[in-house]
Amino acid sequence: MMNSAEIRQHFLDFFKSKGHHIVPSAPIVIKNDPTLLFTNAGMNQFKEYFLGNKPAPYSRIADTQKCLRVSGKHNDLEEVGVDTYHHTMFEMLGNWSFGNAVVDPPPYFKEEAIAWAWELLTKIYKIDESNLYVSVFEGDENEGLPRDHESLNFWKKWVAEDKIIFGNKKDNFWEMGDTGPCGPSTEIHVDCRSEEEKKSVPGKELINKDNPQVIEIWNVVFIQYNRKKDGSLELLPAKHVDTGMGFERLVRVLQNKKSNYDTDIFTGTIAEIEKLSGKKYDYSDSKEAIAFRVIADHIRAIAFPIADGQLPSNTGAGYVIRRILRRAVRYYFSYLDVKEPLLYKLVPLIANQFKNVFPDLEKQKDFVEKVIHEEETNFLRTLGSGLKRLELILSENKSIDGKTSFELFDTYGFPLDLTKLIAAENNLSIDEEGFEKEMQQQKNRSRAASVVDAEDWVVLNDEEGNGFVGYENVESESKVVRYRKTKTKGKELFQLVLNTTPFYAESGGQVGDTGELVFEEERIPVINTKKENELILHFTEKLPSDISWKVVAKVDVEKRNKTAVHHSATHLMHAALRKVLGTHVQQKGSLVNEEYLRFDFSHFSKMTKEEIEKVEAIVNEKIRENIPVVIRQMPKEEAMKTGAMALFGEKYGDMVRVVTMDSNYSIELCGGTHVGNTGELGIFKITTETAVGAGLRRIEAVSGKAAEDFINKELEELNSLKEQLKNPKDSRKALENLLTEKEKLNKKVDQLELQILGTVNEQLRKNSVLINGTHFVGAVVPVTNADALKKLISLLKEGLENYLIVLCAAIDGKANVVVAADENFISSKKTDAVKIIKEQVSPLIKGGGGGQKTLASAGGQDISKLNKVIEKVKSLL
Repeated sequence: MMNSAEIRQHFLDFFKSKGHHIVPSAPIVIKNDPTLLFTNAGMNQFKEYFLGNKPAPYSRIADTQKCLRVSGKHNDLEEVGVDTYHHTMFEMLGNWSFGNAVVDPPPYFKEEAIAWAWELLTKIYKIDESNLYVSVFEGDENEGLPRDHESLNFWKKWVAEDKIIFGNKKDNFWEMGDTGPCGPSTEIHVDCRSEEEKKSVPGKELINKDNPQVIEIWNVVFIQYNRKKDGSLELLPAKHVDTGMGFERLVRVLQNKKSNYDTDIFTGTIAEIEKLSGKKYDYSDSKEAIAFRVIADHIRAIAFPIADGQLPSNTGAGYVIRRILRRAVRYYFSYLDVKEPLLYKLVPLIANQFKNVFPDLEKQKDFVEKVIHEEETNFLRTLGSGLKRLELILSENKSIDGKTSFELFDTYGFPLDLTKLIAAENNLSIDEEGFEKEMQQQKNRSRAASVVDAEDWVVLNDEEGNGFVGYENVESESKVVRYRKTKTKGKELFQLVLNTTPFYAESGGQVGDTGELVFEEERIPVINTKKENELILHFTEKLPSDISWKVVAKVDVEKRNKTAVHHSATHLMHAALRKVLGTHVQQKGSLVNEEYLRFDFSHFSKMTKEEIEKVEAIVNEKIRENIPVVIRQMPKEEAMKTGAMALFGEKYGDMVRVVTMDSNYSIELCGGTHVGNTGELGIFKITTETAVGAGLRRIEAVSGKAAEDFINKELEELNSLKEQLKNPKDSRKALENLLTEKEKLNKKVDQLELQILGTVNEQLRKNSVLINGTHFVGAVVPVTNADALKKLISLLKEGLENYLIVLCAAIDGKANVVVAADENFISSKKTDAVKIIKEQVSPLIKGGGGGQKTLASAGGQDISKLNKVIEKVKSLL
């Protein structure tokens, strides 16, 4: 029996023998595509070839791609682990043919794609032909789409006709999205049931019927149409082949297992979870067994995106990673009885398992472990708070409404089934329908916030866009080759694509250029420049009177130059950080604009003052050396041999741009804009160094004119302070003397305050009254801060039994009230200090407060009601 690594290699070797170029997996985190957060299919990294934005460099390609899906058909996150064959993170084996490629060998289409798929499955993997079925597109009258007779006839060469099923548009017509490339598909299905089951019900009757043992194994798509905004279809000028085979399913079939989790892809992880939890995996549908599957699946979906640069957060892709991690934590917390971080301990095992196919995780496993450990620790703390919140809800309610159960889910991470379980143990009902309603409302809000409504492209001519000339020029004569209107959150914008442009599109942390497009005498401001599937989009708020006019594209030169200064400074600083802190420092994110640079990097402790000064000194030394910034294009392999740094999570082509600032100091792969010599930076200054997550630090810094402005502002503040200190010869000594004097005066004030409070305490004790067995003290007292009120309460309580005290003060124009009550009063009167504050005091002073049963306080706006507060509290007796 082949192991999973051998199965993967056989796939790649087979297609290499058929003239395919084997490419590495793209990062799992998507950049430059607003329609996706993650790579969810093998074709994502080739999208620009299908769209025709640029020709493919090879006619035939194959790979294995890291993918992540948490929504869509069969991919609801809450279902993963419940069944045994769907996953969040999975591998997609794929082979492609690009009809617009102009290199040998020639592209292929249906005949070869079908023949090779059958050859690989039956001759290389040796799957029994009697267990295989194929489906082809039956056509669709409404769309005017004919039956796929070509695929049908090619399949007849290999399989009996009774093994061919006709599928509808839902199952056998693939679309990239609401618009874009699409086409009919042919699917290969495998029947994994026992012989007895096969005799009972023919496999043909179970195709696409969600039977867990009769599954689709390979989807072969023939991309030949383009879906327009109005829903109509048009033929593409070039036809492509796009195939995808789920690796986990394939291994399951070849290893003759009933569950993906029983293959060697997952058994090692499950064995490690058994060791860490002290529980045994029993292959059942119990909550405990589901927990094993959830953890084994989710650790991959957490670790690989972090290695690709996507850290858990509260927005976008980061929020998806956080949700997946929290779901895994909830399962081990609730069903494996593990109350301490567990996931991070699985990272070394996963990294080692995939080191030969996805090596970035192995290279960064320490960092990934640290990030996951902190996320787990923080969420376990939140879970504890959620349990306390739930206890309070249970004590005050006979049922839990939908809004409350959704709050527990959204704020504290409680899945509905955990809330239901605890509610059932306390004989309480739960409004599941209300919960689902709240959940749907949140999804609708999220969807509405992220939707960009884009119309079809208006193509003015077939000339390709993307001729970027901005490295050499900041102005060029161009023409618009296509444009479209978009609407986001109600705001209408236009996106223009030029045949050549000097505008740099936002990427690699560097902001997009701004400037203007000059059409004859009409000037249209460009408010941003972004990249989408390799197209450079110029964002404007209006179109010119005549879009066919020639246009002069002019970049805002001042902004571009200031941005270039900060980008070059980032490279110098990155190298300096590695020299000072160590080579474990890796860039994890950056922002480069005209005002400052922001740089996130892996490091496990706060930088000391001395370390920051060393980094600044090294960078400024390199600036003074006025080193030429040398930029060259070269093959990626050659660049890596020079010691060039590549960033994790970035997708690089075969040819890369290498930026060198002294070959013994800084060599990086980079597509950004830079200065000509380091001397143009002038000076460099770090302004802040902070933590942004586990093992992650953030530096903000300035260079060039921005650094000059920053230093001048600091000097201005220093001179202002000197003036206030009467311009002493030694400002530091003068300030130290001032602070020492202040500390002495504060001590004197504290002593005087204690004397005053002692005197007030004596007076209040004399004025205390005994009402129905309770000592009552109530007064408006002359204190200057809320702490003094509490100190006075403490003094008054000494030696008193069965008391109720209310002290009020007007401090800085605000009403302040403190209430103290002892246990005797609380038990006899069935009330406490918190209730008194909330029910009696807060409404009077127009404020709010809280505290403990024996001591509570409130603040409010109305100081005129302080005497009424005393009377109101006294009336309780």
